[in-house]
Amino acid sequence: MSSASMTSAATATSAATRILPSITIANCTSRRFCSSSRASFSTTAVRTSFPRLLPLERWGRVAGGKVDYSVASSPKCAAASDIEQLRSAREDVKEILKTTFCHPILVRLGWHDAGTYNKNIEEWPQRGGANGSLRFEIELKHAANAGLVNALKLLQPIKDKYTNVTYADLFQLASATAIEEAGGPKIPMKYGRVDVSEAEQCPEEGRLPDAGPTSPAAHLRDVFYMMGLNDKEIVALSGAHTLGRSRPERSGWGKAETKYTKDGPGAPGGQSWTVQWLKFDNSYFKDLLVLPTDAVLFEDPSFKEYAKKYAESEDAFFKDYAEAHAKLSNLGAMFVPSEGFSLDEVQPEKFVAAKHSSGKA
Repeated sequence: MSSASMTSAATATSAATRILPSITIANCTSRRFCSSSRASFSTTAVRTSFPRLLPLERWGRVAGGKVDYSVASSPKCAAASDIEQLRSAREDVKEILKTTFCHPILVRLGWHDAGTYNKNIEEWPQRGGANGSLRFEIELKHAANAGLVNALKLLQPIKDKYTNVTYADLFQLASATAIEEAGGPKIPMKYGRVDVSEAEQCPEEGRLPDAGPTSPAAHLRDVFYMMGLNDKEIVALSGAHTLGRSRPERSGWGKAETKYTKDGPGAPGGQSWTVQWLKFDNSYFKDLLVLPTDAVLFEDPSFKEYAKKYAESEDAFFKDYAEAHAKLSNLGAMFVPSEGFSLDEVQPEKFVAAKHSSGKA
């Protein structure tokens, strides 16, 4: 290596390993990431220091003109997302949905990040759940996550634009927004999820449901009961298959194309569960069944009770779905502040003294 190259490498290394001030974490009253300036948070907690990463090291390394998301990471500071940036990110997600018709894959991305939660493990992040780990290549390569790298590619520009938003929040924001923009119910979401910082914190493979298990009812209960969900929530969440298509190259199930999918919108092909597969309604419970785990909802006595209810009443389905989706999106997450925050909460009116005086001395 030439002396000029060695000098350049040394400079880059030095810049990449500058240390930010220590910060205090837990019961944080701020709703923003810490930055290069000192961030102050309330109450007693853990103290940590971390390297300030260069842009390519922070969001992924470029190799052969492509970004390697396997090394992508958020700032190693367990602070909440910025509320205003989250609101702006939501508007950007809506624009992507209008042009790419990616509603189904964004729903799936949020679900699969959260769906690794194991209620029997107390420690974070070992317990899995909504912590942004699905951005790492090792988890993206899990069989159940086939194709989800395409969802990450859609959201990465938004993440780059809004650096004070965690991946964990962005994944769940995109998932809920996709449901709502497709005509589904308003999801009572909260935000402030902390990201894991490295691929070693990803959960092991095998926590998500299979498309074609030999014992569908038992399999669904094994997987979803581990998350702390019940039969009603299993059936309600299954109704989200009203959006999207089963692609044989990803799940091993479904047809390569049908008359409803051969021309798109979006990438053509796959077999949809419903005729209008970009409209969120209760058609899933009345129209097309594709997977063994679909059929069992009308065979298992407990599941059937809810499936019939949702087939008969879209209002009942929307109510239960919204509650189940919100619960799923919070599984395993560590929130800062601990109670999370809503993007739609009413802000208190600014105090104006003159409005509360009579004008008399």
